[in-house]
Amino acid sequence: MPVRTPDPDPNERDDDGTPRDPLRGMGASFTNPGHPVGDGSFGSPTPGSSANPGWLTDIELAEARRRMPILYVEAVPVRTDGLGTVIEVGILLRATPLGEMTRTIVSGRVRYGETVRDALFRHLENDLGPMAFPLLPPQPNPFTVAEYFPMPGLSAFHDDRQHAVSLAFVVPVTGTCEPRQDALEVTWMAPQEAASDALAAEMEGGRGTLIRLALASVGALR
Repeated sequence: MPVRTPDPDPNERDDDGTPRDPLRGMGASFTNPGHPVGDGSFGSPTPGSSANPGWLTDIELAEARRRMPILYVEAVPVRTDGLGTVIEVGILLRATPLGEMTRTIVSGRVRYGETVRDALFRHLENDLGPMAFPLLPPQPNPFTVAEYFPMPGLSAFHDDRQHAVSLAFVVPVTGTCEPRQDALEVTWMAPQEAASDALAAEMEGGRGTLIRLALASVGALR
């Protein structure tokens, strides 16, 4: 079954249901000053987004994905005890566009002009809700860099849409998680269960490997 990196940005909405500007994660280098606004060429902004050099239409985003890697952040949410030891791992249940259920983690693109820290916080809030209260350090450092390829076999990770480079983080959360967007629920598991082969078989894109790497990085594998 084809699997892909979760990409909730185009569906983000404010509390009143108004669609948010997703920025599409692309930079100003895709804006071609030699073309008029909205002329249909790759990277030329539409009239409604001409002030935003990071905006790409769905067609332009698909074209960008065929040409270059896309930067993502991924977060493995955890709960810790008073000594900082990981005692639970949060695994998301998500519905695919085809209606299939799959297990995954918090994930999404980094927007143009956005810091990695801000992107992490945004996606954690989008997927886990505003009361999750993630504990982000002033300067987050990933435990690994995961490379997702559309061609199977090049790495442990696969995304049939694109070549994605993902900065992966372990993030403690202290509040109440109420999944939003296309995340249906979050299941809290003991580290041993989260690292099991049974769960890895349910994880999309090879993220079972990512979970094991995350737990190993914090000394939670036994």
